Amino acid sequence: MVSTQEQELVGILLELGYVHQEQINEALELQKVRPKRLDALLSDLGYVQEEHLLEALGQQYGMPFERNIQKQVDASLTTKVPIGFIREYEMVPYQRNGVGYYVALHDPANLLPLDDLRLLLNGPVHPVLCRKEDIQTIIDSYFEQQGESAADMIGTIAMSEEEGEVSYQTLDALESERDLLDLANEAPIIRLINLLISGAVRERASDIHVEPFEREVRVRYRIDGMLYEKFVVPKSQQAAVTSRIKIMASLNIAEHRLPQDGRIKIRLSGKEIDIRVSVIPVAHGERVVMRILEKGNFLFSLEQLGMSKLDYDLVDKLIIQSHGIILVTGPTGSGKSTTLYAALQRVNSPDKNIITVEDPIEYLMSGIGQIQVLPKIGLTFAAGLRHILRQDPDVILVGEIRDHETAEMAIQASLTGHLVFATLHTNDSAGALTRLVNMGIESFLVTSSTIAIMAQRLVRRICPKCKESYTPDDDILRDLGVSADVLGNVVYRGVGCEHCQGRGYYGRTGIFELLVMTPYVQELTLKGVDSNLIKREAMKHGMRTLREDGAAKVALGLTTVEEILRVTRDDLMDEVMGN
Repeated sequence: MVSTQEQELVGILLELGYVHQEQINEALELQKVRPKRLDALLSDLGYVQEEHLLEALGQQYGMPFERNIQKQVDASLTTKVPIGFIREYEMVPYQRNGVGYYVALHDPANLLPLDDLRLLLNGPVHPVLCRKEDIQTIIDSYFEQQGESAADMIGTIAMSEEEGEVSYQTLDALESERDLLDLANEAPIIRLINLLISGAVRERASDIHVEPFEREVRVRYRIDGMLYEKFVVPKSQQAAVTSRIKIMASLNIAEHRLPQDGRIKIRLSGKEIDIRVSVIPVAHGERVVMRILEKGNFLFSLEQLGMSKLDYDLVDKLIIQSHGIILVTGPTGSGKSTTLYAALQRVNSPDKNIITVEDPIEYLMSGIGQIQVLPKIGLTFAAGLRHILRQDPDVILVGEIRDHETAEMAIQASLTGHLVFATLHTNDSAGALTRLVNMGIESFLVTSSTIAIMAQRLVRRICPKCKESYTPDDDILRDLGVSADVLGNVVYRGVGCEHCQGRGYYGRTGIFELLVMTPYVQELTLKGVDSNLIKREAMKHGMRTLREDGAAKVALGLTTVEEILRVTRDDLMDEVMGN
């Protein structure tokens, strides 16, 4: 049942032209299985931008919407309010208004805490709507003002060690219900690891690498797919750092000879963070890699992945087929899981039974059954898939096709009336066909079951704050395979600024190569021809390669020529070897 407030908001959004009635209807259907506010569901589905939604909410509640709040923040005001209050209610006093204060908030439906804020500030308050990202930036700035950097903490530990004051007896398990930023008075090593994790989340890192060498321990962050060295930990602290991480991940701190895997669940700035931990023994100790997964932050719609309109329209039609197999290919870290999750989210509805078998389960999805592969007890991809077929599924996701048995079962499932999504490690789309045949699958089974194959890569986006145009060198355009005329004679790059920390890039988008199994492609596959020939013939019939899709994104000013060349080097090598 839609509330009166939701009906009013829908009316405003329709009047402003930010949504269509069909999108409202879809959100209402989704609300029946996912009990969330309608505005949140519209945002999750990607049908309305946050700024448009806040503009409509501002009209509904009679509040102004401020787009550039960060430039107006008076840092002295944030210290007047406890960080716990700001984080819990997402309300930040940011500017004086005579004897009163402007207060930035994101949820206009939750106004009761304003009374407490009025008492804390000892003055009237005036609510102003702003983006959630802006409030989070202010919270992060508050913590930076109150805390210390990881580099400072390393210096403190080194000094304390020289004076004989460091004690590691407080390496107890981190209490999951406590926020990481609240643990400012813990032992030095604990504070160091907390700063290491909070810094990685603040810089949008996907992974933290703790790498021991002969005389030092290097810490690196992977940001937008690239590794950056952040600081060096003294060799004397290696055991304490590794032990702390192991304890947080519930691993055996006494085992140093065997690899171990674990998970850490923490709260950071009020958000749930899931960290997957991998520890392996190397020459100079134990190497630790922590993969950061922010719960609730993965939900990308198909529209947000960066597909061209032509590819998006094709994929949108393909994923609603009743049966067949759709493959997504690419190397590790190319965004295959994100694409498949977006596809599942699109087809997820109360009338469909969707089950996945994954290794690991990256994100938990509402309304979908997800199986974690456990090879030690015999629960492999093939075994999981075999049992899924007894659960009357409509849609199946296979995390990765690694062997003949899994490939055979996935194809048989697609031939018996199921829609199957799966990933495969090949460089391009056509290579997946020959890979399946090389696994021992009969070519007629491959052609009769496969609907489409999509290869993809992730490229860094140019930072919007320091974006500049320039005339590219002819040699580098020749490497890309395009002319200056195709790109409009001007391309863009980022020069580096505070927003992107001098890197010139901020965030990532995808480039795609979609091979649809037309009768002609099926015929070539049945003849057993080389994948390069299949690719060339598909290009003659309109398929756009990864590099061509990348060139189009360069022309749109989304990324750089260097980025496209960096992520498609393997495709160029395949072409050279094929010729």
